[in-house]
Amino acid sequence: MAQKFILFIAITFFPAIVLATNYIVGDEMGWTVGVSYEDWAEGKTFFVGDTITFNYHQGQHNVVKVDGKGFQSCQEEPNNGILTTGADAITLATPGNKWYICSFGYHCESGQKLKITVYDSMAPIPTPTPPPAPMPWPIPEPAPSPWY
Repeated sequence: MAQKFILFIAITFFPAIVLATNYIVGDEMGWTVGVSYEDWAEGKTFFVGDTITFNYHQGQHNVVKVDGKGFQSCQEEPNNGILTTGADAITLATPGNKWYICSFGYHCESGQKLKITVYDSMAPIPTPTPPPAPMPWPIPEPAPSPWY
């Protein structure tokens, strides 16, 4: 009985750890100016426990976590920390929207910024609700029969 319980716990809680994915931001292009990170993120589903890695030439770029307002205005927030190693790995620890920018020069304004949505690994991914089927209106009534 105890073995079944342990197996149940392992099956229930370990898939998030085992199935965690490491995404290289920008794939082979990395984190640089001239890449559409919106296009890169499209079609990817990020979960708590996944890692995103920003690869770039150290001293030419950086990674700054910002909020939605900072993302839109390309403004870094005080005390948020700036990552500068050239191979910055961030483990996605909480669900929700995440925003990252490069604060070098006008890199953010030139499109070097990333917005992703992170889903809880235990929750199902929301799917769009299809529109209801159109109702035939009005429903025609049969005509009276001349045979009565």
